[in-house]
Amino acid sequence: MSYLVLARKYRPKTFSEMVGQEHVVQALTNALTQQRLHHAYLFTGTRGVGKTTVSRILAKSLNCQGPDGQGGITATPCGVCPACQDIDRGRFPDYTELDAASNRGVDEVQGLLEQAVYKPVQGRFKVFMIDEVHMLTNTAFNAMLKTLEEPPEYLKFVLATTDPQKVPVTVLSRCLQFNLRPMAPETVLEHLARVLAQEGVAAEPQALRLLARAARGSMRDALSLTDQAIAFGSGQLQEAAVRQMLGSVDRGHVFRLIDALAQGDGRTVVETADTLRTHGLSAASTLEEMSAVLQRMAVLQAVPQMAAAVDATDPEAAEIARLAALMPADETQLLYSICLHGRTELGLAPDEYAALTMVLLRLLAFKPAPADAAMAEKKTLTRPEPAAAPPARAHEAPPQPTPDDVNRAVHEAIGAAEPSAPSGPAPAPAVRLPVRAPEEFRQNKPQPPASQAQTAPETVAIPVRTVPEPGARLQPMAPGGAAPAPARLVPTEEGDAWYAVVQQLIAQETITALVRELALQSQLVARDEGHWLLRVERESLNQPTARERLRAALEAAGHARQISVEVGVVIDSPARRNAQAAAERQRAAEDIVHNDPYVQQLMREFGAKIVPGSIKPA
Repeated sequence: MSYLVLARKYRPKTFSEMVGQEHVVQALTNALTQQRLHHAYLFTGTRGVGKTTVSRILAKSLNCQGPDGQGGITATPCGVCPACQDIDRGRFPDYTELDAASNRGVDEVQGLLEQAVYKPVQGRFKVFMIDEVHMLTNTAFNAMLKTLEEPPEYLKFVLATTDPQKVPVTVLSRCLQFNLRPMAPETVLEHLARVLAQEGVAAEPQALRLLARAARGSMRDALSLTDQAIAFGSGQLQEAAVRQMLGSVDRGHVFRLIDALAQGDGRTVVETADTLRTHGLSAASTLEEMSAVLQRMAVLQAVPQMAAAVDATDPEAAEIARLAALMPADETQLLYSICLHGRTELGLAPDEYAALTMVLLRLLAFKPAPADAAMAEKKTLTRPEPAAAPPARAHEAPPQPTPDDVNRAVHEAIGAAEPSAPSGPAPAPAVRLPVRAPEEFRQNKPQPPASQAQTAPETVAIPVRTVPEPGARLQPMAPGGAAPAPARLVPTEEGDAWYAVVQQLIAQETITALVRELALQSQLVARDEGHWLLRVERESLNQPTARERLRAALEAAGHARQISVEVGVVIDSPARRNAQAAAERQRAAEDIVHNDPYVQQLMREFGAKIVPGSIKPA
């Protein structure tokens, strides 16, 4: 006897054997039990989820005669009567399956409908099952509409499709529709374990997990892959053999990549990518596996209580939990998005492994620098050394302060102007910051000697607070996890001056791109002759190159020779002023339109409406 594949051998024969479609089974079972039968059913869903199987079980339920030949309509067909056995074998005269993919014309449909005028030969009902019904032509659909709407009492239609959007609405409205869902990997895994236990085939749990994930929700695909894996492994299912057959990337490589990305270890990332190239593993599969791991990490980060409910038999659960604690939640989301979009870029690159390396290194390019590296980047205010130190004299001016004294004074000035962080969930009220630095900031600021007046000093970058560890936030979160609302615009005296300066620089095109954005998003906190203190809300704007170019532009315009940039709450910036002015212009334009007598007449007499967003200021 020839071998029968697992997908056919273990096809469900009754509703109780159906797996993963409880919602459909419950509805059909209740309808059969109560004898509330519709004349047309439409089963939709992806391939291999049981559409044809449900159709055959339904046909057996309608025509089952029972072991003694006295049975009636039932939700539990016996499987031993001639009707049940003939339907299972595909030779029951009153059950007709039509493949619309190859019989899609009007002639085939008319030939089927001609049989509708004849009563059943052996069974209780005639059942017409049309598979892939969306492939029928419009003429064929029109030919069956009348019979589908009012069939004889002994005729039942069962339609199946993988693409219900292509089925005309006139057909959908005449059918009782059931959507068969893709099956979860856990459901597929449990069913595979039962099947292999009956077959007496030894299988490693991790091998079954690989097959369940590769099936992508289709039980038929899972059983077909299992057949292939049994042949590949000589009657055994081992993880290494199944992974080799599927071409899947070892999760160990994925864990190593995510661990290296979390720690900012670019060397390990590149070396692991080279290892994948050496072993010929798929770059697309690598990104797919990384996306699956990152999704589980994000769930654990959002709901830490789920860490205690993970499957103890899953060897990957502990490693995923460790990585979830190692990588900040925002970086997890960023890496997940990078992996998803990176899969579309692999085909555009001349070398998919080079593209994979670039996708992985992209996170390191956007990863916040560690605290010590950020502090090392900051420069201190230094003063050029004089060419020669003159001898001390009795009437000599007091000694100039050292750079450490200057830094200490500036830090104290910033601390005095820094608004306190809100202690509760409610946002802190807007605070008007001082427009001048404290007295000590003005007195202690070092002045370069006259001989060095033309030398451009270094840009000062003074951190307001310690750079957070990965995953930390600069501001507390609002209730419900929403980000805190930005502070409203509070005009200041320094803001008026800074707005005029920035508008002048933009008009003269002396600042562009990131430098212009830094100027627009900054607030002038304090100024003292040639030294200005700015504040921005985003650390990404506080780049050394942008600071130096802004300082050079200000010096060329005759405003400031030194600038300091801190990170904090901004309540008055040119960008906020521009946004407020644009909002006022928009409101004014809307008021003009709404108050126009002719517009009001149209709205009053004809029910006219103003389309939102259609009003633009002149």
